[in-house]
Amino acid sequence: MSYYEWYPPSQPISTDQGLKARSKRGDFAKNWWATRWVKALENLMDAGRLRRGRRYARQGQVLSIEERTGGVVAKVQGSRSRPYRVNIELESFDDEQWEQVFEALAGRAIFAARLLAGEMPEDIEEAFRAAHASLFPTRRGELTTSCSCPDWAEVCKHTAAVHYILGERFDEDPFLLFRLRGRTAEQATSALRARRGAETEQEEVVDEVDLNAPPLEEEIDRFWQAGPAFDAVNVAIKPPAVPYAVLRRLGQPGFVGEDLEPLLAPAYEAVSQKALEAALGEPQETPEEEA
Repeated sequence: MSYYEWYPPSQPISTDQGLKARSKRGDFAKNWWATRWVKALENLMDAGRLRRGRRYARQGQVLSIEERTGGVVAKVQGSRSRPYRVNIELESFDDEQWEQVFEALAGRAIFAARLLAGEMPEDIEEAFRAAHASLFPTRRGELTTSCSCPDWAEVCKHTAAVHYILGERFDEDPFLLFRLRGRTAEQATSALRARRGAETEQEEVVDEVDLNAPPLEEEIDRFWQAGPAFDAVNVAIKPPAVPYAVLRRLGQPGFVGEDLEPLLAPAYEAVSQKALEAALGEPQETPEEEA
């Protein structure tokens, strides 16, 4: 006998005190990271509970959601006078895992830039995979849920309603995922700034200032001449080991619906040819002409 034969569907007590969802239809999420959270839930639930959970969320049956370390506690108004208590906990990463994650994030300039701007890079899970972890729950043991209702299911309709409201919270605050995994936005951005700053310091070359150099106005006629110090400088120009490395390092921007590499590659090749001609003082053959 199924659950619905034992417990016929009941109507929740209507309330105007709840957190009514903004979404009237759709997936309760606009950004990709919130969508991923909702999809993770939908992989664990049956269609009936999902449907009723969406309806609870839209009707405003979720009365409150309070964030706590590693999870949230919510109250959902069901068919009984006393609201049900829902707990959702996400397994936190340890310090070593977070250190590996931040190292990987800092190694990609676009990751650090997007996170420091309060956005979630689309390929961010690459950094978590480098630390043998996942930002989103992939195993049942990572995500623990409970509800005080009589439904025996691991994820009931009340828990589903809270998940959907959380999807909208993730849209507003992508760092909520980080906090559930054990790091606040301030801790994450501070770690990234520290690593990016150290990397910049190592890359910078500080030139020594010649205090005995003549004033600029006396050297203006020779301003564009390299001078004797550069007579022995040899410049070797060779193609990069990885074609279009800058494009690949920056990654795909979220506002573009197609791959940028084939669109921008001709422009990069044209700029490279002009740069070689300017450096060597002679026209350069294109790869097609060489062939």
